Amino acid sequence: MVKIRLARTGRRNAPHYTIVATDERSPRDGKFLQKLGFYNPKAKDNGLTQLDKDGIVAWIGKGAQLSDTINSLFKKNGIKL
Repeated sequence: MVKIRLARTGRRNAPHYTIVATDERSPRDGKFLQKLGFYNPKAKDNGLTQLDKDGIVAWIGKGAQLSDTINSLFKKNGIKL
């Protein structure tokens, strides 16, 4: 099954995350199908940048599931899909 989840990037004590569509069996930072956006948890605003809403909607239409973290991030920031 395809999941939309976070993949960690950045360096120690300065995390950045890439929102990716990936097979749920691949490792967290491993192979992915498509990059869908970026999340910076230390940003003063909501931290979500370059979010590809059309890509996310397309993957959900194909049966992809949102991870719990992504789902709560979207709800917290008022993003409706």
